[in-house]
Amino acid sequence: MSRILRATALAGVLALAVSGCGGVGGDDGGGGGTATSGTLTTMGFGLSDEIATTRVDAFKRDHPGVDLKITEGAFDEQQFLSAVASGNPPDLVYMDRKLIGTYAKRGSIQPLTDCVEKQDIDLAQYRPAAKDQVTLDGTVYGIPEFSSVRVVYLNEALLRQAGLTVDDVDLADWAALPALNTKLAKVSGGRLSRIGIDPKIPEFLPMWAKANGADMISADGTKPNLTDPKVVEALTTGLKLIQDQGGFGRFKSFRDTFDFFGAENPLAKSQIVAWPMEEWFLNQAAKNSPKAELVVKPFVDRQGKPLTMSSGQAWVITKGAKNPDAACAFVKQMTATETWVAAAKARADARKAAGQPFTGVWTGNLNADNKIFDELYQPTGNKRFDDAVATIRSVQDAAFAMPASPAGAEFDKASYDAVNRVLAGQAQPAEALARAQQEATAALDEASK
Repeated sequence: MSRILRATALAGVLALAVSGCGGVGGDDGGGGGTATSGTLTTMGFGLSDEIATTRVDAFKRDHPGVDLKITEGAFDEQQFLSAVASGNPPDLVYMDRKLIGTYAKRGSIQPLTDCVEKQDIDLAQYRPAAKDQVTLDGTVYGIPEFSSVRVVYLNEALLRQAGLTVDDVDLADWAALPALNTKLAKVSGGRLSRIGIDPKIPEFLPMWAKANGADMISADGTKPNLTDPKVVEALTTGLKLIQDQGGFGRFKSFRDTFDFFGAENPLAKSQIVAWPMEEWFLNQAAKNSPKAELVVKPFVDRQGKPLTMSSGQAWVITKGAKNPDAACAFVKQMTATETWVAAAKARADARKAAGQPFTGVWTGNLNADNKIFDELYQPTGNKRFDDAVATIRSVQDAAFAMPASPAGAEFDKASYDAVNRVLAGQAQPAEALARAQQEATAALDEASK
């Protein structure tokens, strides 16, 4: 979130003459080139695992004339905007899909119309929710990579201790959630030692609102809908769950101690009973807590129908990129079906060698996912994980994404600030969301001029 705030504050940077950012952009003396030659620079991407290295190695193999320079590390808005303004940007940037509309409107990234045509990129292969999030005013500005969706994780052992079953956790019945939360949480003397239900707000408020029949922003990304009574009700429901667990201060302090990536994760340490989260945690649980009594269910709307929110990263080509042809070839190969399948096989082989289960790879390429799970994935033999994989596959088609918006960063800031004011006890939900509606409307109106 802090990165989003910095991006908003630095919108004016694009109009400034800023000195070059060393190591970010291409070499002025030799940065130009074609799809088969020249220097190609990236930002926001890292070679952290076999999923990344397998795909990058495939590009290097097929494009030996390209000098690929990957600047590892997370996407940094300030560095990116300064590099664009200075005329020395990286060719490619790997960023959150929800930021793409903002940067497209500001002119800091390029439309990919020519790229798609020259490289014959089949846009139909990408998941609709992912593709919509990189498309502003009918123009594609990014190529989707992973597709991350949210499901509900349950610790069945803790449910059993409370005298409950998995079926007793009904997220469609909002009226019953406070009583269920009280049974599951462990609060003593104002001290929280086990979370019952974590609503994951502000991050997942759009999903709770959607479950209640409301979109927080219009489909074209230009009009906020934060004062809708259904959005207010969604925030009020999440707030109640947190207040009943000692208040946000204690709740957040306890949750901040969690390590979702290690063997001492909150599932293994019995620190949480029910929570919505991205599908990637299944991969970590299979690796670090294979014996945990984990059950994965779909998140549902108030009619009990499966619902999930999609998010993820995408590749964009910057304004002023010195080697756009090679950049386009790179994004095509990094997101191509055969490249994803090769990466998934490398992950499966690594897990097998380590004696760990392989639970799949979830991409923004529908064709790739079908091949991975129909031809490569094998049931682990652990029914809990096999059922979880089936659940995640089933909800991918029920996914929605926040639409591309010309002021996506500003909208996020307004809505996050509203929720945080409510959680801190500084405002009531309706009041906070009304203020956020005004802030988001002003930002979107300005961006749409």
